Formats: sequence, C-alpha cells, structure tokens
Amino acid sequence: MKNQSESSRRRFLQHIGATSLVAASSPFASLAAQQKAEERILSYSKPISAGEKIRLGVIGFGVQGHFDLASALKVPGVELAGICDLYTGRIENAKEMYGKDLYTTRNYQELLDRADIDAVIIATHDVWHARITLDALAKGKHVYCEKPMVYKIDEGHKVIQAQQKSGKILMVGSQRVSSIGLAKAKELLAAGEIGKLNMVNAVYDRQSSIGAWEYTIPKDADAITTDWGRFIEATGKMEYDSKKFFWWRAFKEVGTGVAGDLFIHLLSGTHFVTNSNGPKTIFSTGQFSHWNDGRNLPDVMSGVMQYGDTPEHPAFQLTLQVNFISGTGGQEVTRFIGSEGVMDVKGNTITVKHSLLPEAPGFGGYDSVFTFSKKMQDEMTAEYNAKWSESQKKRRLKDDIVFRAPDGYSEHVDHFTNFFDAIRNQKPVVEDATFGFRAAAPALACNESYLQKKIIHWDPIAMKLTKG
Repeated sequence: MKNQSESSRRRFLQHIGATSLVAASSPFASLAAQQKAEERILSYSKPISAGEKIRLGVIGFGVQGHFDLASALKVPGVELAGICDLYTGRIENAKEMYGKDLYTTRNYQELLDRADIDAVIIATHDVWHARITLDALAKGKHVYCEKPMVYKIDEGHKVIQAQQKSGKILMVGSQRVSSIGLAKAKELLAAGEIGKLNMVNAVYDRQSSIGAWEYTIPKDADAITTDWGRFIEATGKMEYDSKKFFWWRAFKEVGTGVAGDLFIHLLSGTHFVTNSNGPKTIFSTGQFSHWNDGRNLPDVMSGVMQYGDTPEHPAFQLTLQVNFISGTGGQEVTRFIGSEGVMDVKGNTITVKHSLLPEAPGFGGYDSVFTFSKKMQDEMTAEYNAKWSESQKKRRLKDDIVFRAPDGYSEHVDHFTNFFDAIRNQKPVVEDATFGFRAAAPALACNESYLQKKIIHWDPIAMKLTKG
C-alpha cells in the first residue's frame, strides 16, 4: 500500500514469516495483490470500537454453518448471538461448543425477531435460502446467504428487490470471489497477459461423495428430531425421508446437486475475473456413474456456455466439469485460454504460461507449398525470406508468471471481512444479490438443461430466461 507505514509492513512480514507472497519469473508480477493481502491480513487485528460490534445469528448449523461461523468469528468485533437449526442434535452441539447460555431455537422466525441480532448467516438446505433471506431482510437484518442464493431461477429478482428496498447488506457465500488469488487473476487478464480471451475450462473433481451429498445420518433422526413438519413448509407435503433431510443436495426436491454446489463456484470465479454478467446459452448433461443410493441428481456433470462479445470481455466459451468418481483423486482448476497464453487458477496459486506467435505469418511445412513445382517453391520461398527477417520468423518469448498467496491466508475470512466491513461502512460487497443471482441462474439452468435435455437461453443483462 502506498500509505502503509514501515512498521505495519514489518508486522505483516512477521505475520507470514518467511513465506513469499509473489514468486514470479516475470517483472510484470506486480505488488497489487500483495498489497491487498497486506491490507486484509493487517485488518484482522484492527481494533474495533464498541459501537462497531456486530451481533450474529446463524440459521442452519450443519457443516457449512460450522465453517461459516468459525470464519466469521475470526473477524474482530463479531459476536455470536444465537443459532437456529431444525435438528435437535445440532442445537445440543451448538450449546456444547458455545455454552449452555447461548440462545438457540428451531424456529428461524424467533431468531429474526431478536433485536440484539444485527446480521444472520443462512446455511440451510437450498430450498429455504430465498424464503429465509426475504424474511431476514424484512426484519432489518443484514444477510450472508450461502450459495446458491436461490433454489429456483424465478426467486432471483424477488431477492434483489428485497435487498434494495431494505437498504441492508446481502452477501452471497461464494468465498473465492474475495480471494487475493482471483484478484491477481483478474489483474493479469485485464493487463493482456494471455492476449484475447476465447475459452475458459473449469474443472472441480473429487473422488468421494462425502461432503458433497453424503453426510452421516444420526441414530436419532426421525420426523420429530428434524422438525419435518416445519421443514416441508418450503417444499410442500412430502413423507419423512432422512436422506432428503441430511443428504438434501442429492435430491432436486430440496437441493440443487453438483451444479448448485460446485458449478456455481466455477461460475462466480469466472464472472469475477472476466467482469462478465453471464452467458447467453447453457447446455448441460450428466450421468450416474458410481453410487446407487437413491439420488435423482447426477454425480458426473458437464456444461457448455456461450458468452457474448461485450464491452467487458470478448466472446468466449465456458466449459464446466464436475466428476465425483474421478481417478485424478480430485482436482480444482479454472484455465483461462487466450490468443497468447493460458492462465491456470488453482485455489490461490495463479500460473501464466505464454505462447506468442511470431510476427511473420509462417510459410512452408504443412501448408501445401511442397506440393507445388520446384520452380514455384523456390520463387515463393525467396519472396517470403525477402519480406521477413529471421527474428520476425521466430516465436517471441515471454517469461512465465507464478503467484502464490501467503501461508495461512484464508479467502473465507476475507469474504466475511468484506461482509462486515460493508455493514460498518455501508459500502458495496464483492458478491451482492445481483452478482449472486448471475452466478446462480446459469448453474440452476444446467439442472434444467440436464432434466429437459435442451439448450437454455438466458439474457444476462435482464437476468431472464428467453426463448432464444
């Protein structure tokens, strides 16, 4: 940071130890993202006045609710005020973790009614996201809603309008968009390091169903301990099914599958780096490759989306892949392909490899000249050599770039820091309702494409389905 004191810089260096933030063989690897990291990491220990404290409620205390709360509480000035979950065992777990005096409830409306709660984390089943978000905004609460922001595409505009009307902050939980890694990738793309973008290949593979849809079902699970009657208020009448409650992501009646879970990470990251509003056409296909466990949403899924030529970016194609039975053992990489190189985003490690064309257009080899008469070959070769020098015939060289975030860096904490900073200072968040919907809608459209076996047409500006 230009105005960062030397003492602050020393504190930052002490914080990350001997870890190098930027390791690059190219002088282009600027300090912009390093400075962002400095600012963020230093801000974690920034003193917070009593008037700036934020009291937080959590609605949905499953796996992501646990992770979200743990990250949120690392931000100075944030206090836990209450936890809501339908399953009684998670209420017990909340009191074991945070004390028997912690306010808990199985009715989220009761938590929203509390005047001592400023903001809520919504980490419930997908089918409840929009409904609870609307209710929370109406009660004057700031909202951190897990992705996808909505369960159905037609819920998106309602949430956007409610957020605008409320004047409250709404952050969607695709934490990668707050990372210094994606900030660096955005910088490198804008600087033209890979030339003109034409394709993005995004892959998120695993070799396990655990944590995707398969979660351990407790021994005491039944319609009473899960408050099934309240749960199906968002779904319509449905017979009790422990899998649909605890394995919710695997079932279209309550969840959004791998598309709503992982495609959306790939989409939000791509949109952030490219400044895109979204695709025009969406097509997806999927299959059941391994687990015979009653699911109705696939474990292997691919998508192809076409992005138009806009003031923000050139036309490009996005391919998406999620494979839960991948022999790779699991991988996550988004590759941005341009006319002069490729940029791989693997978490917060960014690698750019260049491949620049020579100035000369090329001649001979496989271009059919050898099929001409000897006289014609000699004549045309001489003309080419007279027009282009040897240096112009050679590929231009440019050093690769490698960027790494410091050890201990947390994009999850960064995302919550952004959320709470926005609440305190009434400034925009990186992933507001509009951004969240523009990532959610194409992901949800992938499910529709898969189920209907057709191309889905989308207006990324108006954020509406079209007939094409």
